[in-house]
Amino acid sequence: MSASDTGSDEIRFERRGALGLVTLDRPRALNALSLPMIRALHARLDAWAEDPGVRRIALRGSARAFCAGGDIRHIHACGTAGRWDDVFAFWQAEYGLIARIGTYPKPVVSLIAGVVMGAGVGLSLHGAARVAAESYQFAMPEVGIGLFPDVGMTHALPRLPGHTGTYLALTGARIGPGDARALGLATHAAPETAFAAILDALADGEPLESALGVSGFAPPPGPVAEARALIDRCFDAPDVAEILARLEAEADPFAREAAGLMRGRSPTSLCIALAQMRRGPGLSLLEAIRAEYRLVTRVMAGHDFFEGVRAVLVDKDNRPAWQPADLAAVDRAAVEAAFGPTGRPEPDFG
Repeated sequence: MSASDTGSDEIRFERRGALGLVTLDRPRALNALSLPMIRALHARLDAWAEDPGVRRIALRGSARAFCAGGDIRHIHACGTAGRWDDVFAFWQAEYGLIARIGTYPKPVVSLIAGVVMGAGVGLSLHGAARVAAESYQFAMPEVGIGLFPDVGMTHALPRLPGHTGTYLALTGARIGPGDARALGLATHAAPETAFAAILDALADGEPLESALGVSGFAPPPGPVAEARALIDRCFDAPDVAEILARLEAEADPFAREAAGLMRGRSPTSLCIALAQMRRGPGLSLLEAIRAEYRLVTRVMAGHDFFEGVRAVLVDKDNRPAWQPADLAAVDRAAVEAAFGPTGRPEPDFG
């Protein structure tokens, strides 16, 4: 039995037997999360948590993406207009939703075809299972817009094998389904054509592993898995400058590509991201989200986020003028202090 409950034009909810199904439906924005989508999803999860007939949740995206992230353009527009209450309403709602998913009392399964970035990673990675289709493309590219890997990545990325999480945080590189499976970002793989059968099995109440293992699809490991030894010896360096030096001393094209990606990122964001990766193993998910909220309040008061979004998403000249422009000029003490309390009331994320 299926019952439709459309929350808005951008997100749809259905009850299918034992399954609560969420479809992100904002295709022109690659299903990037708007504030109304975030609030509608949080409210629906709260309702389904209390419904004994709903035993598991599935998330999927429409069209050619799972979710490309949060509505960064909206945050940029609000900030440049001085609408700071709107800026922080978005961050509080987004981080609150991620915390809810990470502590949800029922299994949350994400069926991921196409792009999964930023907040899309946060939606999926903290649930019980992530199924990667052949078109799966993961990235946490925040350092390229003057931000940092957020939505719980302070907790999640350092727990990936070796230093692969640090590599992903500092480069913003994209990876496909093979690497996602090898690193644990995806727990299962299936062709997109198998998603309908998976949803039917979940709705029928089949055990999770049985429902998710219907396809036998096994993508081969990708370049990140193959470069594990190189990643581990370069990205365990004590600071960003030494990571770059080690990469540039390598003859492997993979290392040169990683260094090239990092050279285009915000120096301040790179230093914040590395500090996150070093602190993260000692933090629970909720502690990590609290730290990220503190970081984002500092970043919103700075220059690089608004400049990065301008360059990449607004004017699209891809020529951000970072301040400072050089790693050596980044105030490392200020980076460390940014993890501490802001002195203002902080949201309770659970």
